[in-house]
Amino acid sequence: MDTDKEQKAQALYLMLAAIFISSLVACNLIFQKFFFWAPFAWFNIDYQFEISVGLIPYPITFLVTDLISELYGQKKANRVVMAGLVASVFVLGIVLVSMNVPATSWSPVDDETFSGVFGLTGLAVFASMMAYLFAQFIDIRIFHFWKRLTKGKMLWLRNNFSTIPSQFVDTLLVLGLLCGFGVIPWDKFYILFLNGFIYKVVIALLDTPLFYITTAWARKSFGLGLNDEL
Repeated sequence: MDTDKEQKAQALYLMLAAIFISSLVACNLIFQKFFFWAPFAWFNIDYQFEISVGLIPYPITFLVTDLISELYGQKKANRVVMAGLVASVFVLGIVLVSMNVPATSWSPVDDETFSGVFGLTGLAVFASMMAYLFAQFIDIRIFHFWKRLTKGKMLWLRNNFSTIPSQFVDTLLVLGLLCGFGVIPWDKFYILFLNGFIYKVVIALLDTPLFYITTAWARKSFGLGLNDEL
């Protein structure tokens, strides 16, 4: 690969890593707001999902690790996962410092409001990080298992059948820890688990065309063969 393509490949890797890290950090900061989502309304199915807004950006992290795994290999995907962990812990430190400095009398956000929004961030980050590490490393391993087994073919299979089981593990662990810490009552566990997992499965299926389009564009742009990596 020539120098120009190498620089473009590095730039793409950095952009994917930036999307991954920002999505991950956002999940941990906004998770306390819950909303109703009715994805089947078009089919006249009256079912609403009760989920955290933190789930909105979270499936993006699995799409990005799958893209990096496909284009750059397992080692670089693992590096992004560890970078996400460092970024989350760093942001947690900033939030904790911010909570412990007193607000001025004219501050638009007072101490009570700030603590109400970010006060559980520490527990959320810990629970999220434990689930995140297990789920992301499971996702990457399963992705490469399917890639080897199919000899680089059937993108849809490794994209979905690595993401779906890892999302199951992630949802189970994070809700179990949050309920165990008292952040969320146990009587909400089943419905939040069911809704969260179904939401993640739906998004995983919907992002499959984007996975195909991005990998096809990258392979054409960088002249990669079926099993080649950048």
